[in-house]
Amino acid sequence: MKMLRSMILCFARAVPLFPAKYLLGRSFHLGRVDAEHQIHSSYFCQLQFLSGMESVSDHVHGFARFLIRHHSQQLRSIIFSEDVMLHYPLIVDFAELLQSDPALADLLFSQPTEFLPLFDDGARLAQSVVLESSKDQENAMAKESLHVRVNVCGSPLESPETFPSIGRVRVKHRGILLTLKGTVIRSGGIKMIEGEREYECKKCKHLFKVYPEIETGNAIKLPSSCPSKRDKPCEGTRFQFIEGSIVCHDYQEIKIQESTQVLGVGSIPRSIPVVLKDDLVDIVKAGDDIIVTGVLTAKWSPDLRDVRCNLDPVLVANYVRRTNELKSEIDIPEDVVKKFEQFWLDFKDMPLKGRNAILRGICPQVFGLFTVKLAVALTLIGGVQHVDASGTKVRGESHLLLVGDPGTGKSQFLKFAAKLSNRSVITTGLGSTSAGLTVTAVKDGGEWVLEAGALVLADGGLCCIDEFDSMREHDRATIHEAMEQQTISVAKAGLVTTLSTRTIVFGATNPKGQYDPYQPLSVNTTLSGPLLSRFDIVLVLLDTKNPEWDQIVSSHILSEQGDADSGKNEDLRYVWPLPLLRRYIHYVKARFQPILTKDAERVISNYYQLQRRSGTKNAARTTVRMLESLIRLAQAHARLMFRNEVTQLDAVAAILCIEASMTTSAIVDSVGNALHSNFTERPDQEFSNQEKLILEKLRSIDDCPDANGLEDLSSR
Repeated sequence: MKMLRSMILCFARAVPLFPAKYLLGRSFHLGRVDAEHQIHSSYFCQLQFLSGMESVSDHVHGFARFLIRHHSQQLRSIIFSEDVMLHYPLIVDFAELLQSDPALADLLFSQPTEFLPLFDDGARLAQSVVLESSKDQENAMAKESLHVRVNVCGSPLESPETFPSIGRVRVKHRGILLTLKGTVIRSGGIKMIEGEREYECKKCKHLFKVYPEIETGNAIKLPSSCPSKRDKPCEGTRFQFIEGSIVCHDYQEIKIQESTQVLGVGSIPRSIPVVLKDDLVDIVKAGDDIIVTGVLTAKWSPDLRDVRCNLDPVLVANYVRRTNELKSEIDIPEDVVKKFEQFWLDFKDMPLKGRNAILRGICPQVFGLFTVKLAVALTLIGGVQHVDASGTKVRGESHLLLVGDPGTGKSQFLKFAAKLSNRSVITTGLGSTSAGLTVTAVKDGGEWVLEAGALVLADGGLCCIDEFDSMREHDRATIHEAMEQQTISVAKAGLVTTLSTRTIVFGATNPKGQYDPYQPLSVNTTLSGPLLSRFDIVLVLLDTKNPEWDQIVSSHILSEQGDADSGKNEDLRYVWPLPLLRRYIHYVKARFQPILTKDAERVISNYYQLQRRSGTKNAARTTVRMLESLIRLAQAHARLMFRNEVTQLDAVAAILCIEASMTTSAIVDSVGNALHSNFTERPDQEFSNQEKLILEKLRSIDDCPDANGLEDLSSR
């Protein structure tokens, strides 16, 4: 901490500081436009007039100068806002403040409790100056609830001393501007808290304000004697409360937990409560990854006889930034989009070869398994949510279940899929209960609150459940509603509500004993039919004896061990690195909303009817949900191929995925084991042969009288 302060002070000595009267009386000729010079000059002249007022401290005045110099446009937007009662944040970059006024930045870092209120006063002073210059314009009004929010991104405060993990927070961090990163695991209700009240001394009629202490549970403690600063002390002990002087604030408590990726060996993730006030309340929810900047303090219980006083650390937040939005929206620059477009221009004549180049980047440490990698890609991309005229929603997210023998790479795919998703939760079936998966009711401070489970935390992302067969039957039944309706209905401890779970479920399970291909899937996996029907793709990976395949896989594993630098090739025709693959998935999900063509609708409808006739052993899979799964997978394949319409090629690719998840195929007899599926050298030519075979089998359905009976489901 001393090293960091010395670095800031060295920076302060290196940057020349101008006297206040020089800053106030002159405009800054730094290459700006003359009109802007005049505006700033008028601002500074008015500040020079205000500086004569003794009630304004030097620090408030210095911060007001900084705001007018760097944030005048943000102040103008606040002035012209309509609602006077709202709380308005004024976001200030600490790096910019450090460069402009290092001494003031050092005071803010070392004494934030004293200087953050002064900075709010400086913001109101700067606002009054900007308002004075804009008084001729209509709708310009001063806002009382103005709060300075300090963003430490890109500043020296991102060092490990002031940006520690939650488990490394110590007493030395108390009282400084501290930044923590974690995942919100509990979000409390929004309450009203008393911020200040005014009293009058009955002896000398001195007015003074009293502020509650967050350390003592927001209790207000009156001073022992009159705090008036006179030559002759008043020493009065009786005070009168001033009616109507109470100022209230919005108040919310959340709890954040450190990420498991930054934990050491054998460490348990720690958590810390965070206090949000005013404009910060209700901007995060359970499951969000956030970075919080604030002041560390401690809460202690009131003095009770024979009860030990416990000190619990708590972070009073000044600025909150969500990081899970950054992964999916902001982190895709224009040059990367052009790289995607150029990639598909290069593979315009061989689109499936380009698709396979993308699929090779999924879990590259596992050799082959083309069918599984295609299923993972289609599941992560997903289809388009459909809402009909009555408001009924049909989910766009797909679900995937891997059923396989031990050692077939199921957990590897789960972990890699979690890396590709911007929001993911990984859990195992043996340690998961219905409350842990959905929502838990816990008692917090005398009242019941809901704590989010795995499916709620993964809302808008991916929930990976390993060892799916280890879950108890009634625990598995709790996720039925979350998978299909994408909601969780809760009625616990007097709390009745519905939570959103727009999540992708990716499960992995082992078969019950030796897998019997002549038995239905529900018998081999001990999973119920209603649960199996909710999975869009169920892939069976059987570790059958194949000498040729064993030789190829062993050679691949040994070459991976010997050549660790083979994955550094940046050519997208051969390998896609993980960051670029994540960006591609997020980009195609946001940009493309594919629509089915007539050819694709006919192929999907005919295949569904053929499955209904021949699916005696797969009754749990051949339901109307399979038709919706075909539509979702075809839309996901169109997105993967960088298109905005679902063609016949996408419909056939979706059929091949469904065929691979059937124990007894209705069309393609040569699908084989998904474990031994490999990437081919001529994918377009082989796909055309499979397409001809499928279309010939489906051609007989066109003459059936009920061939078009389900077009209303596939018309979207």
